[in-house]
Amino acid sequence: MPSYKAPLRDTRFILHDVLRVASYNNLAGFAEATPDVIDAVLEAGAQIAEEVLAPLNQVGDREGCHIADGVVTTPTGFREAYKTWVEGGWTGLTCDADYGGQGLPFVVGFAVNEMMSSANMAFAMYPGLSHGAYEAIHQHGTQAQKDMYLPNLVSGIWTGTMNLTEPHCGTDLGLMRTKAEPQGDGTYKITGTKIFISAGEHDMSENIIHLVLAKIVGGPEGIKGVSLFIVPKYLVGDDGKPGSRNTLKAGSIEHKMGIAGNATCVMNYDGAVGFLVGEEHKGMRAMFTMMNAARLGVGLQGLSQSEVAYQNALIYAKDRLQGRAISGTKAPEKPADPIIVHPDVRRMLMNAKAFNEGGRAFALWTGLKIDLAHRDADPATRELADDLVALVTPVVKGYLTDKGFEMASNAMQCLGGHGYIREWGLEQFVRDSRIAMIYEGANGIQALDLVGRKLAQNGGRAVMAFFAELDKWTGDRVGHPTLGAHAQALGEAVERLRKATFWFMQNAMANPDNAGAGSNDYLHLFGLVALGYMWGQMAEVAAEKLANGGAGDAFYEAKLITARHFIERVLPESAVHLARVEAGAATLMALPAEAF
Repeated sequence: MPSYKAPLRDTRFILHDVLRVASYNNLAGFAEATPDVIDAVLEAGAQIAEEVLAPLNQVGDREGCHIADGVVTTPTGFREAYKTWVEGGWTGLTCDADYGGQGLPFVVGFAVNEMMSSANMAFAMYPGLSHGAYEAIHQHGTQAQKDMYLPNLVSGIWTGTMNLTEPHCGTDLGLMRTKAEPQGDGTYKITGTKIFISAGEHDMSENIIHLVLAKIVGGPEGIKGVSLFIVPKYLVGDDGKPGSRNTLKAGSIEHKMGIAGNATCVMNYDGAVGFLVGEEHKGMRAMFTMMNAARLGVGLQGLSQSEVAYQNALIYAKDRLQGRAISGTKAPEKPADPIIVHPDVRRMLMNAKAFNEGGRAFALWTGLKIDLAHRDADPATRELADDLVALVTPVVKGYLTDKGFEMASNAMQCLGGHGYIREWGLEQFVRDSRIAMIYEGANGIQALDLVGRKLAQNGGRAVMAFFAELDKWTGDRVGHPTLGAHAQALGEAVERLRKATFWFMQNAMANPDNAGAGSNDYLHLFGLVALGYMWGQMAEVAAEKLANGGAGDAFYEAKLITARHFIERVLPESAVHLARVEAGAATLMALPAEAF
């Protein structure tokens, strides 16, 4: 049976010592988020993750969800766990206090979400999707809509979904066929079929608030004609209570490679009553509010599965006796050495450790930028933070999920044949992590978004600001006795990222395929640089701690060793990614389709 322990010390280290969250106590929500409060939230979150959700992870995978006449039953224990989750107030952790939320910083919510997803990714998706619906209504709904739907979404009594994809239409939403017919009373009749709807139907809440993309009859063609609608499972009466059943139904649930505990539904809308969110034909703006929140959440999923897989591989590697160390016996009292003595096993574990801790810092750094974009009083600070969040969102989603799957797969490899056996749990982490590379915008789309949209946005303002921040950090630390080598290596990687960026500027206009051909490598190059920057900051703090009363603390010593591992054995991959970017599209596009 696999186990999970929340990485509390590492999370506290990043929040308190690296990001120095307490220094933002002048911002709304941060004054209440004192270090003691944050620690209490993390400890309580860890307890529910470890004791309530993790034991249900294999149960959900084994049982899956079941549907009968449109009614979905979730796995054993999920309803009770959701009740515990709701009663603990976790659904409203970062939500607006005006609607019953606790108003804590987003960065704290990111930390909790990682723990929940590590413990039980399929379960965590139910409240996760609800938060996306909350964000869309909170930012784009009318006051009446906010008053009607948000309190129950915040409390968790109701849940929410996003309904985007159709059988013939995934990323290209302009092709959608779901239609909305105005009824003259402010409502619309929604008719169509949506697929891959996570948490589309289940037995854990008294109502499900669907956010549905559809085209208003007679509107513009393509993406310009898309609008967003609230379509409740049960129509809400004047008293705020669920009333009559709307004409929508789950037609089936998907039988999937992973996340079996989450109900992935085909949703059929048959003239269902819907309510416009925002303006007609302006649904994409509200949709991206949901999608961007979901993409960051999916990035955390990639990290979370790597973390829990690493933890279980590490336990196994310390316990499993097999062979002797090639440098000489390490456990002479035992019949064989534990496999953690072998360099190749350590390679896989060290790569995962470096990714997990660097990825966690990157995710929390992004969460803090979201807080600054929403809460800081200075318009320039808000603009810069918003720019950086937009820039790195596809990197958080794409890089953390690509590498998260890779690290989960390597963790399974550490167990040898046992990794392939279900009872050990590693193969589930691999299966669950694989979807994160696909949904909420496949990673190839994330790479194209980064290269095709985010780099050029506002004249390249965001990426230039990112380079400026990195240049200052590396420039200030070149020659530093502890950080000099890190600053040098990171500076070289930053220069590669800069070269790749300018290469696109010079070559993508003449041949747009060059951007497409190099986008995946550019995203990974960006991710490497981002994690290198995080590791530099963590190493700096760890060195300061060791020099100021922390001597001998294994945690800080491990930080410095892992930082060195990253710059010596991981960051050099940046050179390969640059070479691939500069190779262009010629060989990729040369073969005619029939020659493949």
